[in-house]
Amino acid sequence: MDFWDVIWTIVVSFAFIAYLLLIFVILTDLFRDRKTSGWVKAIWVLCLFLFPLITGLVYLIVRGDGMGERTAEAEQQAKAATDQYIRETAGTSSAAQIADAKRLLDSGAITEAEFQQLKAKALA
Repeated sequence: MDFWDVIWTIVVSFAFIAYLLLIFVILTDLFRDRKTSGWVKAIWVLCLFLFPLITGLVYLIVRGDGMGERTAEAEQQAKAATDQYIRETAGTSSAAQIADAKRLLDSGAITEAEFQQLKAKALA
């Protein structure tokens, strides 16, 4: 095997991995979309297996704008779920934070303005 065979193998491997990644991204986006009916999803999947390159390009052209929006929405939902999990796991709920701030206010450790800031932060 000479140098150019190695280079060709690397290029073909890269193209194959890029193709698999494209198919994976398209399938993920397709099944993430709740507005598309099951029949349309089935047709897209069938076309992806019968005519993969053409269908992939058509999908990117036709539905490319929505892909970014659906991905951003999924990331926001994942972040919100993670934040909620962290809040629950940390053991301090909004009510507990406000109660702690109220105790500090009653003891004179903080002012009314600081209490309002802590309350707003806990409710955010």
